[in-house]
Amino acid sequence: MASLTVRQLDDTLKRLLRLRAARHGRSMEDEVRVILRDAAQESHPGGSGTEQSQAALPGRKTSRPTSEPASEDAPRVLLIIGGGIAAYKSLDLIRRLQERGAHLRCVLTAAAQHFVTPLAVGALTGERAFADLFDPQSEFDVGHIRLARDCDLVVVAPATADLLAKMAGGHADDLATAVLLATDKPILIAPAMNPGMWTAKATARNLAQLTADGVRVVGPNSGEMAERGEAGLGRMAEPLEIVAAAQSILRRGGSLAGQRVVVTSGPTHEPIDPVRYIANRSSGKQGHAIAAAAAAAGAEVTLVSGPVNLPDPPGVSVVKVETARQMFDAVEAAFPADVAIFAAAVADWRSQGTSASKIKKQLGHTPTLTLTENPDILSSIAQRTSGRPRLVIGFAAETNDVIANAQAKLRKKGCDWIVANDVSAESGVMGGDTNTVHLVTASGVESWQPQAKDQVARSLIERVAAALDGRQR
Repeated sequence: MASLTVRQLDDTLKRLLRLRAARHGRSMEDEVRVILRDAAQESHPGGSGTEQSQAALPGRKTSRPTSEPASEDAPRVLLIIGGGIAAYKSLDLIRRLQERGAHLRCVLTAAAQHFVTPLAVGALTGERAFADLFDPQSEFDVGHIRLARDCDLVVVAPATADLLAKMAGGHADDLATAVLLATDKPILIAPAMNPGMWTAKATARNLAQLTADGVRVVGPNSGEMAERGEAGLGRMAEPLEIVAAAQSILRRGGSLAGQRVVVTSGPTHEPIDPVRYIANRSSGKQGHAIAAAAAAAGAEVTLVSGPVNLPDPPGVSVVKVETARQMFDAVEAAFPADVAIFAAAVADWRSQGTSASKIKKQLGHTPTLTLTENPDILSSIAQRTSGRPRLVIGFAAETNDVIANAQAKLRKKGCDWIVANDVSAESGVMGGDTNTVHLVTASGVESWQPQAKDQVARSLIERVAAALDGRQR
């Protein structure tokens, strides 16, 4: 009989065999043996019973899976469950992803198993949950590499502070981190941790590194923590929010598929002392809507956001900053990009010196505030001699001579387009849900009808896609 090994099979057959073996908790070689044994028993029904011979194999299931396997076209999601109290939400996340047609595999960290069990996860997914890097059944055919590659998306939920640190540092000392380091697929993380851990400088550094590496982020949200009396930013995004972010990444096609887009949004806060700052009335609604529209069009989006009271758009990597200088650094770190859209209302000036303590009111004495210019983010990026995005778009928030001022800004800054709007008090644009904009380019001015900011965002992204495709300039 000719020798047959798994390595000699064609790629399609090997992929199908891997999926079947994973569902049954066996190595590929054991799965081949079972298939051959079953086929032989069907040909010779008088032989020894199939169930009896199969029962001796490690991990063998004595009955068929209760659910049919997902179709070949189903998106394949690898869910890595970290060790935090939010792990209980991962069980609901599995269901929500399955409801949308995804095929799920799950990896649990050692800490995660203190909150949810492999048995519970396996019952929901219909196949074995993976946990051990040195599992002889899966590693017989290099299991962690198979898990890393046989998927369309890796989701980490909850992504604990420890997992973020290991990912940023390139660690691979357990199955979860080995898979994360080995994968060439998109990664979506849903951070979940105590607010003190989330705001720690080390976590901020790790998150900045991960977003620079192309890892997408959803959440965290604000709210009460598991610990009594603890509240703040650090709650894991809700399962439906994570699903929406995953769907955005998995969405095939789209007018901006394969493009990288950087968007800035919101105001900046320039500190005067520990309790006072220079700011403006920007809500961030327009910038966030643009980021969401770009992600919906299939782009890989990084949103650099000043302080806002808005949820993070699904499917978008969000970098949160306070000051203009922080925003400039975050924009630089997000490059290279194909498109840069600067919708943030960046403070033009900051206090030259920031008091370390609150400036006290003194009768008959008014303190003098000396201002210095902030970096001009739009101009700096638009006038780059190398690494400039193909399309640089600025915003002009004006209270008078809107179009004339926008045209002057277009020439001065060196950008490709300016989106101009009237932000005077009577317009209701600042903080409102509608906008009236003028698209100013070198070839002319288009005045759009008043419409919701979401629709302005979609219309702008349609123009961006057309410009990148060479149909419009």
